[in-house]
Amino acid sequence: MPPRSSPTARQQRLGRELRRLREQSGTTVQQAASLLGVDRTRIPNIESGRIGITAERVRTLAFNYECPDAALVDLLASVAQERDKGWWEEHRGMLPPGLLDIAELEHHAVALHTAVTTHTPGLLQTDEHAAAVFESADPPLPGPDFEARLALRVSRRRILDREQPPQYEAVIHEAALRMQFGGPKVARGQLEHIAEQSERDHVTVRVIPFGAGGFPGAGQSFTYAAGRIAQLDTVQLDTSHGSMLLDSPMQLRRYSGLLDRLRALALPARASREFLHGLAQEL
Repeated sequence: MPPRSSPTARQQRLGRELRRLREQSGTTVQQAASLLGVDRTRIPNIESGRIGITAERVRTLAFNYECPDAALVDLLASVAQERDKGWWEEHRGMLPPGLLDIAELEHHAVALHTAVTTHTPGLLQTDEHAAAVFESADPPLPGPDFEARLALRVSRRRILDREQPPQYEAVIHEAALRMQFGGPKVARGQLEHIAEQSERDHVTVRVIPFGAGGFPGAGQSFTYAAGRIAQLDTVQLDTSHGSMLLDSPMQLRRYSGLLDRLRALALPARASREFLHGLAQEL
């Protein structure tokens, strides 16, 4: 397989998991290369996602690493043999890779848990609200960039409409809900849209009101994406410099616990829906 100049986050994750298995087994890079009959330089390239690996070779490595988790091995082998390009690839070269990694992460997740304090979750944004958000970017987005980002944002929402959608939970602080991007009319439509989406069986929205007081996490927005097995869960952080993906066991435990603490401050789902309707009526 030829080297990849820009491996996707999912390809890099496969490599990291193989490296973790190798290191946990005490196997050296040279020993791993011998198992596959390749030059030792190929292993670091596989573990960085720059070079692909077949499902058969994933199983060969996992067997020799004495990995006891059959479900993990099966899933890693499945990822290795993925060849179909996702819809987000049509935007590659036009948008930062980090934005495409978010779409890829959402596509493969079985559940998504989002916590936001200052903005509406992307999967719940209306076209008008999303456009107003991108119009406020600093520095201003050039026309083609604006259109590409808006198209990606709109396309990402489709996962909630597919035949087998992921379970989606959004914990939203009242501060985010009171942001009037695009003015009162757009803001009202956005609030009504969130309330409407929250009535779907696979969507749960819970609001943290101002009255709940302080909250943990320093206001950082994040999404906890659950994989088909817990070992492949991922946390996606929104930062001022772009998106960041975390997947170490310690980081996953931290953000899972943070999500639990934020849930404890939020209103129940039904009360949150009533809260949303109340905010919309104020506008």
